[in-house]
Amino acid sequence: MTNSRMNPRVDEFLSKAKKWKEEYETLRNIVLDCELTEEFKWMNPCYTFEKKNIVLIHGFKEYCALLFPKGALLQDSHGVLIQQTENVQGARQIRFTNVQEIVEKEAILKAYIYEAIEVEKAGLKVKVKKPEELIIPEELQHKFDEIPALKTAFEALTPGRQRAYILYFSTAKQSKTRESRVEKCMQNILNGKGLND
Repeated sequence: MTNSRMNPRVDEFLSKAKKWKEEYETLRNIVLDCELTEEFKWMNPCYTFEKKNIVLIHGFKEYCALLFPKGALLQDSHGVLIQQTENVQGARQIRFTNVQEIVEKEAILKAYIYEAIEVEKAGLKVKVKKPEELIIPEELQHKFDEIPALKTAFEALTPGRQRAYILYFSTAKQSKTRESRVEKCMQNILNGKGLND
């Protein structure tokens, strides 16, 4: 591993890491051995091949992980890839709770990284569900019927924004909560804004 491939922003990130520091450094060494370019994106070390994201290192309370943005396209011959939530379409993680787990899986990790590079070289894309394939909650449909301008504004949003709203509304267990969420978001939708804009 050559120091010239190490990104100073990742050095800074590691120097400030309070949790998972040793795990991050071990993962970094493994990933850099795979000839990827080290960058810093989304507040995490990110490794690219010809400017395409291959893998990220990130940490959570219970674990740290390698995240493959197109992990759904990998074979997962060792059964180690995890889908964070049912709404995550393409990304998959390999999770760790200590350095020993990382060291034991080094050969597997490198194989997955090389496979992810091949996925990029082949130009493969994750087939994501379009918002129209998602079920529009009844409460939102009622508002569309009541206020045609709301439906028009919703359909003018980007697919990602539509999807975020549908998922946000749908995850409420009670109709009353779904109704309340729709009410709260109506003005944003009419203004052409996404859920988190």
